[in-house]
Amino acid sequence: MGRYYNGDIKGKFWFAIQSSNDADFFGVEGIEPNYIEYYFDQDNLEDIKKGIDKCNEVLGVYKNEIDDFFKKKDFYTDKELAEYLEITEELTKMFLRWYARLKLGEKIYTCVKENGSCNFKAEL
Repeated sequence: MGRYYNGDIKGKFWFAIQSSNDADFFGVEGIEPNYIEYYFDQDNLEDIKKGIDKCNEVLGVYKNEIDDFFKKKDFYTDKELAEYLEITEELTKMFLRWYARLKLGEKIYTCVKENGSCNFKAEL
């Protein structure tokens, strides 16, 4: 069972990696009933970009390595990725949280650039 977000962008939060309020990282605090609502517009682009840049900074050289890994794999274990990256599973989980956050931020950024705004609800 997973948690999804729907609206101008759609996707599924990474199981045991990504929290439902991960989009808070990009400068807008979600509204929380049974789900969290997000609304981003042109005024938020700078914060979104800063968030994306921070994700890339934390991921460093591992970003491209993780990209390459997922191009080759549909399913994986933390152990497989840790071995591929030649780091510990604990460090792998930390990088996966930042990688999942980066992918969400890129969707938000693209949506705002293309549509002028981005509105979605995240399941809790």
